Amino acid sequence: MKTLLKGGSVVSGRGVRRADVLIDGEKIAQVGRGLSAAGGNVMDVTGMLLFPGFIDAHTHFDLDVCNTTTADDFTSGSRAAIRGGTTTVIDFACPNKGESLGHGLDLWHKKADGRAFCDYGFHMTIDDWNPSIETELPDMFAAGISSFKMYLTYPAMMIGDGAIYSALKAIKRMGGICGFHCENAGVIDAMIAEKKAAGELSPASHPQTRPACLEAEAVGRLLRIAQAADCPVVIVHLTNHQAMDEVEAARKRGQKVYVETCPQYLLLDESVYFNSDYSAAARYICAPPIREKAEQAYLWRGLKRGLIQTVSTDHCSFTLEQKEAGREDFTKIPGGLPGVETRGELLYSYGVEKKKIALPTMCQVLSENPAKLYGLYPRKGVIRRGSDADIVVYDPGASHVIRAADCVSAAGYTPYEGFVTSGGIAQVYLRGRLMAELGRILVAEPSGKYMARGKNSL
Repeated sequence: MKTLLKGGSVVSGRGVRRADVLIDGEKIAQVGRGLSAAGGNVMDVTGMLLFPGFIDAHTHFDLDVCNTTTADDFTSGSRAAIRGGTTTVIDFACPNKGESLGHGLDLWHKKADGRAFCDYGFHMTIDDWNPSIETELPDMFAAGISSFKMYLTYPAMMIGDGAIYSALKAIKRMGGICGFHCENAGVIDAMIAEKKAAGELSPASHPQTRPACLEAEAVGRLLRIAQAADCPVVIVHLTNHQAMDEVEAARKRGQKVYVETCPQYLLLDESVYFNSDYSAAARYICAPPIREKAEQAYLWRGLKRGLIQTVSTDHCSFTLEQKEAGREDFTKIPGGLPGVETRGELLYSYGVEKKKIALPTMCQVLSENPAKLYGLYPRKGVIRRGSDADIVVYDPGASHVIRAADCVSAAGYTPYEGFVTSGGIAQVYLRGRLMAELGRILVAEPSGKYMARGKNSL
């Protein structure tokens, strides 16, 4: 079946051009002016922007953490993704310490296969390192897992500096890439102990015990380990200029470092934690925490200058009822925010429309760069002949107010309640199929496919 999107403006990482897009089956058949679709559907998208389907390379669906499980599984989370223009997510397969990588991969396939409304892949978390784990790396690459993640915080997930060094060298030999959650666990624990001793147990203590300097310290230390291993790395959910300074210093040394940030760090500030209403503050608990307002401008400049390569969400959703677990102790609040549903409209409204970034930059950080970095390009991340027909039709005239009542995430709230958008997502196509229109999901059954990924080409 052919579908012609006629009269719109196609956005790429290089610019914007008026062009029609002809879809044939699951693929883009042609991009150009004056196209026709004999016997096919013609959709008039005059005045609208056509983006490659957005890619969220940092989600946590169906994750067991803090004695509970995230509100969004792969069904509800991927429905939220599709509604927000995200046609591909890359989630994290997380074996526990003592478990094999293969066990973690099998478990995440069971969570996702046949249940996802968008396409999906997996990063593999390494929270244990030994000869047995190392021997599994070729199997991971054969299964389409070319990216990994390690933690410098959370005792259940951490491995030592020596293990990180060895793991990086092994991953480099295979041609893979590894992302890192960077915070100084030891000092954070000491600061938490101080707060508990003082009886300061409200959500306000969360940002005070995870300051920006401890993120920066961990970034700097990780980058020195990566320098010794001579391996490129990704810093995930970077929040502040001190951490970015460490990245820039490493780049000046000749290191290859990729950086991701998230909408919560671009649009919210730490005042959210100092609300006397527990529920109003606890809903924003995440790690690293949301920072001072001044950091927002710094991150936007980093996007504009190309210092930050991707904007993902770290979507890790919990209901407000689940957040109640920490009412008497802030360390027991399950950490994470919903965000996969609103990222595209927020970046357009508060980035492009506010002239903080240009349309090609938005395309780069939401689509093109993650596709290249994580081995999906050019199947994903670009509107061109032969690529998957994953397309977001954005209507600059469809402004609206973001409300939790309109969202499909199982979290039951949005951190961006009341934010006014500039325009909105009119249609979302996944491999040529119209999945969502004007905020409504049109399909009843999951049709997302697992994406085996290649190597970094960014």
